Amino acid sequence: MSTVFIPNDNCLVIYDNVPMLKHADIWAAIDRLAREHGLSASGLSRKAGLDPTTFNKSKRITRDGKLRWPSTESLSKVLNTTGATLGEFVTYVGDAKSGGFYKNIPLVGLAQAGSNGFFDDAGYPIGGSWDEIPFPEIGDNHAYALEISGDSMEPVYRDGDTIIVSPESDIRRGDRVVVRTNDGEILAKQLRRKTTHKLELVSMNILHEDRVLNTEDVDWIARIVWSSQ
Repeated sequence: MSTVFIPNDNCLVIYDNVPMLKHADIWAAIDRLAREHGLSASGLSRKAGLDPTTFNKSKRITRDGKLRWPSTESLSKVLNTTGATLGEFVTYVGDAKSGGFYKNIPLVGLAQAGSNGFFDDAGYPIGGSWDEIPFPEIGDNHAYALEISGDSMEPVYRDGDTIIVSPESDIRRGDRVVVRTNDGEILAKQLRRKTTHKLELVSMNILHEDRVLNTEDVDWIARIVWSSQ
């Protein structure tokens, strides 16, 4: 397994635990991408303006037994033709039976998240008021997305940005976190320090004050693992 850094919509997305890029898996990913668009491998080649035999199985190994890899140019044309991102293509690499590593996760506005009925006592999303968005599997079945509203977290997070929160991820000093107080206040800040009795939080925006909370006043805290900025 490895870490892959992928530019995506003017930001850098970091995917951990991505399967190593093996010859068979790359070709399987192309086949799966073709199937997602109702095409055969040769049909995908033609649609991308390539020779119809470019992705044929007979072309994947040379006559003397050497592995032949798809070119970056052919992959670029395929992604452009299908509208798929490089990040999406990477999620097709690996277990060919699962159909990729994307899954739908709950989405709600940050302001709404402070209302009752969106989280259980453990800070996991519940109820039927959530929307959903597709996102690569991150190993947390309780992960969810919050949409930022307002300018209180600029320049780190801007109005309309989406953050992905993982309640089951370990939290360390310096991590960006979402905190919900017992009063229903939702805070997205950086963790400065956590002790038995206190939670020290640094504001993203210098115009807004840092916060120190008593742990008894904190409902839950969860780590931000991704953002669309």
